[in-house]
Amino acid sequence: MARSFESFQSPATAEPADSAGSPPWGAGGSRLSALRSAAARIGTTLDEDTTCAELTQEVAGQVGAAVAVLRERGEADARYEAVSGNPAVLPDARWAGEVAGRTGENGSVRLTSGGSRPALCIPLAAGGHRYGVLVCAREGAPFTHEEEEVVAFLAERAASNIRHVREHDAVTGIVGKLQRALLAEPGRPHPNLDVAIRYLPVGQRALVGGDWCETVRLHFGRTLLVVGDVMGHGLDAAVDMTAYRSALRYIASADLPPHRVLRQLDDIASAEPERRPATCLIARVDPVRGLVTLASAGHLPPAVIDGDGKVSLLPVPVGPPLGTGLGGYEPATYRLDPSQALMLFTDGLVERRGEDIDQSLDRLARVSFSSATGVQDVLDTVLACLDARHAEDDVAVLAARLQHRSGPSSDTQWP
Repeated sequence: MARSFESFQSPATAEPADSAGSPPWGAGGSRLSALRSAAARIGTTLDEDTTCAELTQEVAGQVGAAVAVLRERGEADARYEAVSGNPAVLPDARWAGEVAGRTGENGSVRLTSGGSRPALCIPLAAGGHRYGVLVCAREGAPFTHEEEEVVAFLAERAASNIRHVREHDAVTGIVGKLQRALLAEPGRPHPNLDVAIRYLPVGQRALVGGDWCETVRLHFGRTLLVVGDVMGHGLDAAVDMTAYRSALRYIASADLPPHRVLRQLDDIASAEPERRPATCLIARVDPVRGLVTLASAGHLPPAVIDGDGKVSLLPVPVGPPLGTGLGGYEPATYRLDPSQALMLFTDGLVERRGEDIDQSLDRLARVSFSSATGVQDVLDTVLACLDARHAEDDVAVLAARLQHRSGPSSDTQWP
C-alpha cells in the first residue's frame, strides 16, 4: 500500500517498521523480491500511456511521493502526465523539464522546488533514446541514495517497455502500409450490374488477410464475380491472395467459362509448392440473357435472395481447393432476374466454432431480407444479423443484382 506523503520518512530517519527494525522495503531477499514484483507490474501492455501510469503508481508506492511523467514535447508544451499522488507537490513542469533536459541519458537531478519539497528527476531512457522524465516530489525528507536507485530501476524498466511499444508500433505501421498495397480494389462491373462488396479482417490490427472479392468485365456486357479464401491469416495469406487475384485477372482476359478459369488457377498454384491452397467461387453473370454460371473450388455455395426477401442456397458442384493440382471443376447455370440478389461469401460470414457447417448455412437461410431494397442494404442486413464484426475469421461478401434484363432464357431455374 502506498504511504501517505505526510507520514513518509526516508529509511535513514524512519522509525523501525517492526520489532526487528526492518526498513520499509524489508531486508535482503524480501526487498529484492518486492522490487521484482513492482517491476513486473510495469509494462503489462503494448500501450505507452498505460506503462507510464503503471510506473508512477509503483514509484509512488515505493517512495511515498507525488510522481508524474514529463514527455519529450519541448519546454513550451511541458506538462505532467500519468500523475500519481498530489500534483500540487510537484515542481513547475516547465522548470523541471528545463533542468532535467541538461542531463544525459543516465543522469538524475535533485531539485528543490521551494520550502521543504525535495524533488527527483530520472530520465526515461533506453537504447540511446530518451522518452521523457520521471519526476518525484514530496514534503519533508530528501530522497535517499537508496530511494534514488529504486526509482531509477523502475524507470529503466518502463523505458525499456516504451521502447518496445514504439518499435512495435513502427513495425505495425510498415505492415499496414504493405497490407494496403496488397489490398487492390476490385475491378468495375458493367453498368448493367449493381455490385456491393464488404471486407472485414479478423483481429484488431490486420487490414487484410486471405479473403478477397473481385469483379472482372467480360465481353457482351457480362461480368465475372469472384470470392476466394486463402488458407491462414495475416500478411502471409495476403501475399498469396494477391498472387491468386493477379492470376485470375490474367486468365479472365481470355473470357473462359468459370470452371476452366478455376482449372487454370489450380494449375498455376499447384506448380508453386510454397503457395497456400485456397477456395474460390466464380460466377459469370450475363444480364442480357438473364443467366449466371457458377463453378466452385472447395467453396461454400452462393445464396440468392428473392423479391420477398427469402434466401435459397444454390447447389454448385464442388471441386478441390486451388493449389491441389487435382482439377475436376464443373459448371452450373441458373436464371437470374432483377428481383433477385446474388450473394457470394467466404466461410467467416457463417461459420462458428464447434458448429456444423450445415447449421451455419441454415442460420444464413433464416435471415429475412424483406427490408433490403438494394445490394448495400443486403450486405448491411446479413452482416448485422450474423454479427460478422465479431466473426472468428476474415469475412468477404459480395452482393449483385441485375439492373435490367432483356431476352428470354430456358436454362436451369432456381431450385
